[in-house]
Amino acid sequence: MAIQFVAVRHNADGDMTHFKTADGNVLDYNEALALVEQGEVNDVTVGKARNGRTTIRGVADGDPSNNLDQLETF
Repeated sequence: MAIQFVAVRHNADGDMTHFKTADGNVLDYNEALALVEQGEVNDVTVGKARNGRTTIRGVADGDPSNNLDQLETF
């Protein structure tokens, strides 16, 4: 069963720091990244930021309303 992110937490700079899953678990960024890299999370992928850092990104589908930044906050 794949994991679905339903909410995110941001730091003061606006960076995503934590992810809440559909089953209520809260993952810090590194835990979430590891699961995304293993292909265990629906509708997200791994990308590279301009600074070279590995990032979690929504799958590009042309619909900005379902981007990770548009998820509910907690």
